[in-house]
Amino acid sequence: MKVLIVDDHPVVRAGLRALLSATGEFDVVGEAEDGATAVRLAASLRPCVVLMDLQLGSGVDGVTATRQIMALDSPPKVVVLTTYDSDADILRAVEAGATGYLLKESPPEELFAALRTAWSGEMALSPPVASRMMRRVRAPQLALSQREIEILELIAAGRSNREVSRMLFISEATVKTHLAHVYDKLGVDSRTAAVKAAVDRRLIRL
Repeated sequence: MKVLIVDDHPVVRAGLRALLSATGEFDVVGEAEDGATAVRLAASLRPCVVLMDLQLGSGVDGVTATRQIMALDSPPKVVVLTTYDSDADILRAVEAGATGYLLKESPPEELFAALRTAWSGEMALSPPVASRMMRRVRAPQLALSQREIEILELIAAGRSNREVSRMLFISEATVKTHLAHVYDKLGVDSRTAAVKAAVDRRLIRL
């Protein structure tokens, strides 16, 4: 199985290459330290699976790179390997087209199994991520949309409704409508309480 490793830390890339190559099952055909390079190499090397970190420093991040890779002709599968497990990160990665989502704390056997599962076309999730997804299914009233998450993260960063509307190219009225829905879902009645509840429930990451 041909694998492309995408991570901005050379030591992590080297470790993953050694780990995968030692199995005799995986052929690491390339490495990328940023999103733009990842997209270019995915197109030219045509790997079976791309192992993608989410945080890639400045420039194209892992979610954007995943979305661009999935737009290629006959795209490879993308398995996210990251330290972040917030609902916001998981939701964005899956919506971008990722077939798997693992945490870097996962044991090697779990990584190998996820690559095989993703290559077969099935969703591969580490147990902690799978548990979070199940909680979202069982408690849909707490599931925030991607737009609601974006607005909450900007609010948490201290942005006003006007600033949020300008940054997301939507009207202030639309921002207020989204916030009203967020308040209802989280059972709160203020911006501060909404941010606190979302952080406590790990719906957003500050």
